[in-house]
Amino acid sequence: MPWSAGTGPARLAVPPGAADCHIHIYDGRFPYDPAATLRPAPATVADYRLLQRRLGTGRCVVVQPSSYGTDNACLVDALCQFGDAARGVAVVDASVQEAELRALDAAGVRGARFNLARPAGADAEALEAVARRIAPLGWHLQVHTLPDVWQGLEAVLGRLPVPIVIDHLGRLPQPAGLSHPAWPLLRRLVDEGRAWVKISGAYHDTRSGAPDYADTGAVVRAWVEAAPERVVWGTDWPHPSATAGEKPVPDDARLLDLLADWAPSAALRTRILVDNPVALYGFPEARA
Repeated sequence: MPWSAGTGPARLAVPPGAADCHIHIYDGRFPYDPAATLRPAPATVADYRLLQRRLGTGRCVVVQPSSYGTDNACLVDALCQFGDAARGVAVVDASVQEAELRALDAAGVRGARFNLARPAGADAEALEAVARRIAPLGWHLQVHTLPDVWQGLEAVLGRLPVPIVIDHLGRLPQPAGLSHPAWPLLRRLVDEGRAWVKISGAYHDTRSGAPDYADTGAVVRAWVEAAPERVVWGTDWPHPSATAGEKPVPDDARLLDLLADWAPSAALRTRILVDNPVALYGFPEARA
């Protein structure tokens, strides 16, 4: 299985319309940004479909990776291949033209990402400008940053005219976890109804490690308990930081199986995997 440890299927049976809300596509037909520091081998739509069969999921959200900067051509191509079973999160800066935003929206893009942990595209100073540009489209702003940066962003995030999606659990470090100062800050954003959380990337900041990710799993449970109506799940396939050798490549089937522990009821998992992605990304209502 390309870019995933393990070979067996997931044990957890997912409901119809289940969505993996954080994947990346890398395709050799599209050149990387000259400034990109992460240049993984191809991980194509065809490769990801193999993983979908292993997991049982039918929908996905393709997130523009840092490797392509603000050139969203690979993202748009992937969305075209997936059709209505996918939505996208692009990377743009404040200079983006209205025609490009409309074209991205028509292709299925529903958000703009700021990757401040591995810079690509606009920096934090452009958050408000980009938010104003995307607000008429009904998009959200997805923010990936390291935990010590959140405090400096709190004021601007609190006044953005669009919803916020907190990437990869907020990247709370271990062993601090929920005692880190970023936790109450992020909780306020979520409790005020301004933010969603991606319960993805449990392997990023773990100290306890696979297969259970007990330490970051505690963060996942806290988010699920705090705001079950505002969390979505994702694999982060093909795990670009792991494939670059920075971390072990996780077993995606095991990551999905862990959701049975993190969200112990079938109704709760249906909300996370189906209902919340419909609300956030505009997928069609799933049919039983």
